[in-house]
Amino acid sequence: MNIYNLKAEKIGSLNAPRQFSEEYHPDLIKRAVLSMRSNKRQSYGADILAGKKTSVRLSKRRRDYKTSYGHGMNRTPRKVMWRRGRQFGWEGAFAPGTVGGRKAHPPKSSKIWSLKINDKERRKAIRSALAATLDKDIVTLRNHLVPKIFPLVISNDIELLQKTKEVKEAFDNLGLKEEVERVEKKKKGAGKGKIRGRRKISKKGLLVVVSKNCPLLKSAKNIEGIDIVMVDKLNAELLAPGAVAGRLTLFSSMAIERLEKEQLFMEKQK
Repeated sequence: MNIYNLKAEKIGSLNAPRQFSEEYHPDLIKRAVLSMRSNKRQSYGADILAGKKTSVRLSKRRRDYKTSYGHGMNRTPRKVMWRRGRQFGWEGAFAPGTVGGRKAHPPKSSKIWSLKINDKERRKAIRSALAATLDKDIVTLRNHLVPKIFPLVISNDIELLQKTKEVKEAFDNLGLKEEVERVEKKKKGAGKGKIRGRRKISKKGLLVVVSKNCPLLKSAKNIEGIDIVMVDKLNAELLAPGAVAGRLTLFSSMAIERLEKEQLFMEKQK
């Protein structure tokens, strides 16, 4: 892997760590992403007493008062609207299919949405997604505008940029100007999200992987569609948004070195 400075000049090279040699497993990556999404999902459900807050009682016993026996009617729960001696005016209530009745099978807040995945599978999915970032064909299939410099391994100077203007200039020098402009364009979303604060749908662009907590985490945060993450915080969803691997990724040289030195996302040796 060649290392470039902020002016797109080659300044060295390094060997790709073992994590990048993993076989491409799109099905495993999808499992890992769906597992992450399911754990973020908030439980929801109807009120347990919804549709039951009414004074309804229709006895099923033959000798009770206000029973439906002998009236040629089924045993649907009813409420009394008027009465004349032992003559009653009933209206169906409470049961599903009646006015104001409860739902037959409402969503229940007790449902567990979380999907489990083994730690070894999760790490393997991350390694597989990392390997996909070095495959130009897979990256192009995600509609990224891949620059001439590929893969993108940049000197540690990129982590020290403190202004958004400087970050944009560095991206322009590296041939990422068209990619940044591509993700800046938003489109109006369909459905009710427009009245819930989600008027626009944005695209996923460049992923920048840094070695530690650095100024770039703040200076590049405002650029639309770009995510910045420390190398030890990488996950399948960042590397494969929408469970589709091959995100265009820029690594700092220190991040690659830390990936190899600490053997991140590899199987733990016994």
